[in-house]
Amino acid sequence: MALDPNRGFDHGVFVPLKVVFPAADVPVVEMSVDRTLDPARHLSAGRALSALRDQGIAIIASGMSFHNLQGFGDPGFTAPSEAFDAWLGETLSLEPSQRNARLEQWEAAPAARLSHPRAEHLLPLMVASGAATGAGRRVYSEHVLGVAIAGFRFD
Repeated sequence: MALDPNRGFDHGVFVPLKVVFPAADVPVVEMSVDRTLDPARHLSAGRALSALRDQGIAIIASGMSFHNLQGFGDPGFTAPSEAFDAWLGETLSLEPSQRNARLEQWEAAPAARLSHPRAEHLLPLMVASGAATGAGRRVYSEHVLGVAIAGFRFD
């Protein structure tokens, strides 16, 4: 791991924060996903960051509950995206140890690899889950171009 002070924000950081904080008046530290794409490493990173929550620092994970660009607009992906979305909602509502054990095995979820051919857009959620002490709850849900997408919050 290395710090790169010259690298600009990734679109996964810039776009959501531009909407939430248009004045750009909050300090932000961006964390990249680990190149191994190992769910356990990302859950562990979240646990390492969890003490920041006690200091009033928000841990924001930007990604997507569905990220298969070939699936957007294809009616054949509606049902698989809904199946994965249902699994994700159920999983995130569990107590932390059960939730994180299921997230480590996310590829076994219904339609997991149809929803996420690669894990980059799901792993930020695992960092947030690792940092969380409470259950997750769905705060956003809709269909975009025929596929189910959702956003979650941990209390």
